[in-house]
This record gives sequence, structure tokens and C-alpha cells, in this order.
Amino acid sequence: MSRSMQSNGAGPRRPGDKEDICPVCKSTRYLNPEMRFLVNPECYHKMCESCVDRIFSQGPAACPIAGCARTLRKQRFRQQTFEDLKIEREVDIRRRVATAFNCQESDFETLLAYNNYLEDMEVATFNLLQGIDVDATERKLAAFAAQNASSISANNAKATETRTAQHAHSAAQKEQARLNRAGATRADLASMAERDEAHRETIDAVANAKDEPGQKVVLLKKSTARRTAAEKARDKQRQQQQQQQQQPTDTDHEIYKIQGLKPVMQPPPEKAYDPFGGMAHTPAYYTLQSHYEHPWLDRARTDPGIVAGGYDLKEYYQRTMLAAFAGLGCFIDEEMGEKEKEKGRGEGDDKMVATEGAAMAAAAAAAGADQA
Repeated sequence: MSRSMQSNGAGPRRPGDKEDICPVCKSTRYLNPEMRFLVNPECYHKMCESCVDRIFSQGPAACPIAGCARTLRKQRFRQQTFEDLKIEREVDIRRRVATAFNCQESDFETLLAYNNYLEDMEVATFNLLQGIDVDATERKLAAFAAQNASSISANNAKATETRTAQHAHSAAQKEQARLNRAGATRADLASMAERDEAHRETIDAVANAKDEPGQKVVLLKKSTARRTAAEKARDKQRQQQQQQQQQPTDTDHEIYKIQGLKPVMQPPPEKAYDPFGGMAHTPAYYTLQSHYEHPWLDRARTDPGIVAGGYDLKEYYQRTMLAAFAGLGCFIDEEMGEKEKEKGRGEGDDKMVATEGAAMAAAAAAAGADQA
């Protein structure tokens, strides 16, 4: 920074000051605070509004930026929306591509076809952004727009209807909120008026009444009851208005309905905990009864030495019956048949041995036979 700038009172240069210089006339915002910059979507070169009026008022002309030979028109200049011109250009390209590729997922038979459609749209956008096969991509967009002109116009009309419905719903909500505020204000004013009137009536009644304390108390109670009833009526009216405002309408469902979502499946209710893991524990060969006739059991039911310790004869019934019928589920013939089948799967006539000692003895005998 030079000393002359410091002596003139100019502050340090800000990071954005360099961008506030017109590349054509070199004017700065420091000298002209009301200067506006405009860009043209043909080349996205920024210049001030006075340069646009001076160069393009007579008709189309070449871009005055060095190295750019594009022909620009004045009516296409507009004010910059984003600070970064790259973002400005990308938003414009995506908007232009989305104008042609405006089909929804509901227009396709399968999700794969819709995903392929989105991929084609993104590839076209990427090529235009990066300058890859621009001419071929432009021809592809033009051909696609010509082939699907009817569906594109129908989708545009549908999108316009949706936006109109959304604006109407938003305006209705704002109007309802305004009416609620106005109703609350009127209710408050009415409450204040009733309170003041009740206060004046109470003062007049007390002033005109005789010196009887009972009569004064009755007057005060009547005015308080009247105020309480009015407040209850206002509270009830407010609650009804809030309930009507919170209830969704058919328009809400139509506006915010998202197509293509999978239905939400409610999880199945949790089953009761089963310590046996689903395994049946009901006896298959007998039915356990609650009482069995036997002399020893009769004595056990009445003997204090057995009953006093908390012994339950039902546990004895269960253990006895289980031990009696435990072997009925074992079939020896079937098990032996299984073992015989396993024997038949052995190699040759090798003998199966049952213990480790027998196996060692068989191996030693086989080695002696080989030596002989």
C-alpha cells in the first residue's frame, strides 16, 4: 500500500475489490458506487451496464473481451445471481437440460429405465459443463426435445399446476394465519372491554349499594363468574380454530404426495419370550394329571414332615412319569439298521475296531503278516 493512499484516507484493498472493476472501461465501484455488472449466458463475461448500453444499443456485436469472438445481444444480458461465474454457468446449463429432460419416475415402467434416463441427463450436463462433444450434445438435446415435444409440454403443464397449487396453498395458509391473528386481536379487545365494563359495574354497584357486606360479596362473585364464562368461550373458540388449521386437507395430500416410494411396512409384533426356543415340551405319550390315587401319596399329602418343607407332589408326578415313558421314543431296530448301513459304506472288508488298543493290535498283526 502506498503512502499516498494512506494519506488520502483510503482503506486497505478488500478481496472482492478486484472483481468490482469493469474489464472493458476499467471503471471501479469506488468511483461509481451505483455501478451494476451484467453477464451474458453466451460467454459469461462480466461488464458494467454503461458498457452494455454503449456497445450493444445499436444491435448485436462481438464480445469486447479479448479472445472472445461470440456475438452478443443486449436483451440477453442480465444481472449476476451468484458470485462465482462458474456456478452461474452450471445453474443455467442444468436448468436448460432439465427443461428437456423433465420426465418423472412415474412415467417409466421400471426403476432401471428411470435411472438410465437420469444418467443420460447427467452425461449431457457434464459434457456441456466440461466442453466435451458440445456440438453432438447440443444436437442430441435438440433431437430429444423434438421427439418428445408432447410429453415435455405435458410435464411442463403438470409442473405449472403443481406450482400454482403450492402458491395457492401458501397464500391460503397466510390468509388463515392473518384471520387467526385478527380474531385473537378482536377477542383480546373484547375481553378488555368486558373487563372494563365489569369493573365499572362493580364500582357503581358497590357505590350505590347499602352498607351490607353480603350484598357486595354477591356482586363481586357475579362479575367474576361473568368474566370466567367469557374467557372459557374465547378459549374454546381458539382451540377449534387451531384444530381446523392442523387438520390436513385433500389439497395437502395432492401437493406433497411423493410417488415411487415403497410402502412403509409395520414390523410384526414381538412374540412372547419362550425359554425352550420353540421346542415342544408337551408329553407325547402321556397326560400328566393333577391327582393320582396311591396309599403312599395319600400319606405324603398329609404328613407335616413332607408338606412343611414346601414339597410339591406335582413335581414328583412329573419326574416319575417322565422316567417311566422316557424309553418309549427309542427304537433299537432302527438305530441298529443305521449302524449296519454305516458299516456297509466302509472300504472293502476292513474290520471296525471299537477301542484304541484293539486298533493298535490289528495294525501290529498286519505288519507281522507282511514280514512273513
